[in-house]
Parts: sequence; C-alpha cells; structure tokens
Amino acid sequence: MKPREPVDDDARPASGVEQSDLELVRRAQRAERGAFDLLVLRYQHKVVKLVARLLRDPAEAEDVAQEAFIKAYRALGSFRGDSAFYTWLYRIAVNTARNSIASRQRRPLAYEAELSESEQSAVASRMSHTDTPEANLLSEEIRTTVNRAIEELPEDLRTAIILREVEGLSYEEIAAAMDCPVGTVRSRIFRAREAIDRNLKPLLD
Repeated sequence: MKPREPVDDDARPASGVEQSDLELVRRAQRAERGAFDLLVLRYQHKVVKLVARLLRDPAEAEDVAQEAFIKAYRALGSFRGDSAFYTWLYRIAVNTARNSIASRQRRPLAYEAELSESEQSAVASRMSHTDTPEANLLSEEIRTTVNRAIEELPEDLRTAIILREVEGLSYEEIAAAMDCPVGTVRSRIFRAREAIDRNLKPLLD
C-alpha cells in the first residue's frame, strides 16, 4: 500500500528521534504535509496482516486496509488521545473488515494461525525431536487443526483471539478495538481457547 502523499523533509523526525504517534496525529490534524504518511508507514504492515486474518481472504486485505486508513484520516479530527493511536486505528480496521465480511459470502480461511504460548508448551513434549517425520507431521496437523478451529469460531470470538494471540494486544486494547467491556473480551477469548483446545485434544492425548 502506498502512502497518501510522498513524505517531505519537514515531516521527518528531528535529531533522529522517532516521533510519537500522538505528535504525528497532532501535526496531521494541523494539516501538516507528510505527518499522516508517517503513521501509515508505521502501521500499514500490521493493519494489512490483521485485516488479512479477519477477512479469511488475504487477496482483499490491502484494499480493505487502505479503506481503513482512509476512514482513519477522515476521522482524525475526532481523535483526542484518550487511547493509543494504534488501538484507535485497530478499531477502525476491525470495523472495516467486519463490514467487508458482511458484504460478501464467507470464504475459506487462507492464512496460517500462530500457536499461542500455552499451545506451544502443551505440545513441546511431543515434539522434542523436531527433525523427525513424526514431529513434522504432528506440527502440520496442529497448525491445520488450529486454523480450522479458528475458522469455525463466531466472528466476535475469532476477532478477539486473533487480536490477543497473534497481534499481542492487551485485554484493555482489545476492548477498545472491539468497542466492548474488558469482561466481554475475557469471556470471548476464554470461549475461543476452549474451542481450540477441544479440537487439539485428540492430537495431544
């Protein structure tokens, strides 16, 4: 995805010190050229990656991510700094992805989920010799099983578990991104993990 406009010298951080998100937002709100471009460059990879996982169709991820950035730019005047900029941006990205999902039929999952730390530790003893055919087969089976389990989750559970386990957001940040209470986030993540564990259990027994 290309930035909205070329970044000019005036928008570059002074003295080699990276500017904070809030400072760049304030500059962009003052219509300073290039400030929002720096925010796009800083977060475009994460947003595209997040949207690709939520959409189940990486081919559409760049277009939807770009739409999210356009929405963020248009709404920039309403950003007051009550939360981190990336949390605010993730919320826009999640909602944009949801709208895209609602506007078309669901398609097969086309990304590989990453195992959480707890899932990795649960299979560590089964994979002590990772160069064996058995271990490689088990690793592939686990990856496929986790993918399938995430694919079958309801949208709200799938979004919550991806934001937590893949994007590494805190419960508070996920609550802000999904516009719901922290308690709801905890419940969704718990239910998502339970569903994944149920699918993994036959492989780990």
